[in-house]
Amino acid sequence: MPQPTSAELPVPAGFTPLYLFTTLLILFSSTSTNAWRPWPNTTISTPTTTSSHSYNTTDFLFGPSKKFEGSSEFVQLKYHMGPVLTGHITVHILWYGTWAKTQKRIVREFVSSISSESTPPPSVAGWWRTVRLYTDQTGLNISRTVSLGSEKNDRFYSLGKSLTRLSLQSVLKSAVTASTKPLPITPQGGLYLLLTSPDVYVQDFCGQVCGFHYFTFPSIVGYTLPYAWVGNSAKLCPSICAYPFSVPGYIPGLKALKSPNGDVGVDGMISVIAHEIAELATNPLVNAWYAGQDPTAPVEIADLCEGIYGTGGGGSYTGQLMEDHDGATYNMKGIRRRFLVQWVWNHVVNYCTGPNALDQ
Repeated sequence: MPQPTSAELPVPAGFTPLYLFTTLLILFSSTSTNAWRPWPNTTISTPTTTSSHSYNTTDFLFGPSKKFEGSSEFVQLKYHMGPVLTGHITVHILWYGTWAKTQKRIVREFVSSISSESTPPPSVAGWWRTVRLYTDQTGLNISRTVSLGSEKNDRFYSLGKSLTRLSLQSVLKSAVTASTKPLPITPQGGLYLLLTSPDVYVQDFCGQVCGFHYFTFPSIVGYTLPYAWVGNSAKLCPSICAYPFSVPGYIPGLKALKSPNGDVGVDGMISVIAHEIAELATNPLVNAWYAGQDPTAPVEIADLCEGIYGTGGGGSYTGQLMEDHDGATYNMKGIRRRFLVQWVWNHVVNYCTGPNALDQ
């Protein structure tokens, strides 16, 4: 379907024209950060090809450690006085397309592991402790409690297999207004994950994004609800969005790692889901914690550390990870499973941190 223009978009109740313009810019733009992911427009230098956007092959393999990427004097992560999620967080999931039961279990168990303090370190709960360091203007921290909420299936692809960013909101509207078993509407503390199966293409998927978060427009959905979309890249671009469980051919000598749960697409999604949940908690309405002077392109706490999974991470090097008895690679433990999840920015120490760090 054609991309709607701003003149065709319904204006949410109470929105000023300037605020609407800003929100649309954020929704339809892709954040540019220094984080590393093997995007398809990335090129490398060879004896016969160079460009201003080229890199040496060694830059990909042995990029500098990003633990101190953009230290405090450059990052300037600031609190912009907007709300953060300090109350109980409930994650509702909308499964769009065809999903196997085993795939759903992997995602459910990751979400359920976020608040599992009994899991031995390094754990998903330990990773969440960094997110919890962020506060609102009253000094309240991000909630410790994150629980799995309701789920709904859209197995018949109600809006087809090619979706725009805006049409995702219509998919969510159908889910919360369904006549049978609708997703509950929980504006306070509710997060909505819209997950698309491998045969679904979403605007900018694989070329610029693997997932993103925003909030729904009341004029479309009826409510302002923080949500995130994440796609399963298994068919379309595993070497980009499921990296490092699949790797691009243009990086010589780089081998794919074995995924911890035996599903390259979903194991790759887990880190993107974690990325978006962390940013939804700290910047749910895109006016709380972010770096940069342009609110239409906020650089958030997970953007700053994308591609870093362990000590020394930088370039295509993930950092020091752990290997399971079956050769699978991970960096943190859940309740029953293991996961590979990127680190997030710690504004207290001004660098990326994770529960598996060797030097903290």
